[in-house]
Amino acid sequence: MRIWDISPSLLCHQHLLGEHRELHAVWTVITKKKKGYSKHPETMRWVGKLKALYIRHELLVKEIIGRGYNHKSDLSVHQATGNKKQDVLINTPNEQVDILKQKNCLCFNSLDKKD
Repeated sequence: MRIWDISPSLLCHQHLLGEHRELHAVWTVITKKKKGYSKHPETMRWVGKLKALYIRHELLVKEIIGRGYNHKSDLSVHQATGNKKQDVLINTPNEQVDILKQKNCLCFNSLDKKD
């Protein structure tokens, strides 16, 4: 489970859509007080920061639509409470770039071209 802290434009379609799916899972765990994954570090860093998670979702949606995919899973803006900035990181953005560069995916190709 991972929600990246780098621009969605840097993600290959697999990681972009995967993050979107996982973001919805985190949102559901927090907003519906589900126990599954509630103690996962990725989930815990978003507790009290649903506004920041909502903003991240909107960035993902913009990229998803920009790539020609459909999006039909909006989040409730009324549930988007708490801090609007995520300041807890599991890995720094630079470390996240390095993680992506080590994967055998198109993130590596697009990131390599942008360096």
